[in-house]
Amino acid sequence: MRLAIRNSGFEYPPHRITVNLSPADLRKAGTSFDLPIALGILAASGVVERRHIADMVLLGELSLDGSVHATRGVLPIAVAARRDGMAGVLMPTANANEAGIVDGLQVLAVSSLADAVRALNGEPIPALPAPSTHQSALPAPPALSAPFDLAEVRGQTLARRALEVAAAGGHNLLLVGPPGAGKTMMARRLPGILPPLGAEEALDVTAVHSVAGVLPAGSGLIRDRPFRAPHHTISNAALVGGGSIPRPGEVSLAHHGVLFLDEMLEFGRHVLEVLRQPLEEGRVMIARAARTTAFPARFMLVGAMNPCPCGFAGDPQRECRCTPQQVAHYRGKLSGPLRDRLDLTVEVAALPIEAMSDGCGEPSAAIRARVVAARERQAQRLAGDALLTNAELTPRLMTTYCALSPPALRVLRAAAVRMTLSARGYDRVRKVARTIADLEGEDEITADAIGEALQYRML
Repeated sequence: MRLAIRNSGFEYPPHRITVNLSPADLRKAGTSFDLPIALGILAASGVVERRHIADMVLLGELSLDGSVHATRGVLPIAVAARRDGMAGVLMPTANANEAGIVDGLQVLAVSSLADAVRALNGEPIPALPAPSTHQSALPAPPALSAPFDLAEVRGQTLARRALEVAAAGGHNLLLVGPPGAGKTMMARRLPGILPPLGAEEALDVTAVHSVAGVLPAGSGLIRDRPFRAPHHTISNAALVGGGSIPRPGEVSLAHHGVLFLDEMLEFGRHVLEVLRQPLEEGRVMIARAARTTAFPARFMLVGAMNPCPCGFAGDPQRECRCTPQQVAHYRGKLSGPLRDRLDLTVEVAALPIEAMSDGCGEPSAAIRARVVAARERQAQRLAGDALLTNAELTPRLMTTYCALSPPALRVLRAAAVRMTLSARGYDRVRKVARTIADLEGEDEITADAIGEALQYRML
């Protein structure tokens, strides 16, 4: 503080200074307190008029030469400032676009401590560029801009259909097949068929990335759905969040997007099991001695795994050398409760060499149009409920929205006995069938929709 104030051309007070950060029971950490502490010292010295900072939120990292650098968590701070009736927020220029997302809030962007003093005293500072987007006036949904297209995938008709159903209803998906069958290739093309983020979704996603400190400097509102693909050596805390001062993990960074676990069974079983709560509740609770923090985590889980340790079980071209005990141990890494939360399971067979020269498949843009239409049907049906997709239907709402025709009910009951479906599995079949009916434009769930949903429960 002493060097930054002196290097900015101001006099540092020659007496002792006590800085009190209250409330005392809430631990403070991070660099965002640098600028407000320096401005508080200058206000106590009379350099800044105190009335000018009484209703302003101040934050920013201060370097020794007096320059102000970006900090994390600016967007949720700006939202809280507007909610609490603050006049405005003073922050680093690098965070200006991020704060500009919040409409109706004065934003003072500064690049140095001297600029901050001038801004608070009403003196002119470099003008802040107008933010490109606001929460209240978002541009029209962008055209498909994903770098990967499903047209590049040859064959794999069933897996492509499963991707479409999963995208339309927000369902979790498991792809099982030998190495080189295209599991990763298809998973990375899933964001290209998902609908664009809505206004509130985009704000939520941007806020999570801001708090995590992974939002690029100078960026504004995130409009593309997140796609997170962590390595299989990831820890519990990195996956679901944690630390002495809790920060969002991969499941929260995938909020309103896709969490892809490639080689899913290579992840530690204790790591996979922590996914059960966010998959059910759409959020993560991080409990520490001082406080409990909740992070949003409503995402689509997509897993890819081999059928056995060597990967060639059931492959007609290559011989599997795994024993039955090895296969059972390998598949046992995916527990029954977690397996029950995967709505769709698809076997991806190895593609014959002669099929590699076949023509391109259906492009992502065409599939995305059907997905968007199905999502719109869900939005109209769930207009009175704070839900977005069929995958989030509660048992009470399923009674209203997942009515089965008599033939469909008979098929489902017979299959539930034969396949020994759990109560959760029974409900998830109905949800997937509801999505299939939406893709077909049907108001009632038919026996054909139930039959297709049931084939995604078999492995």
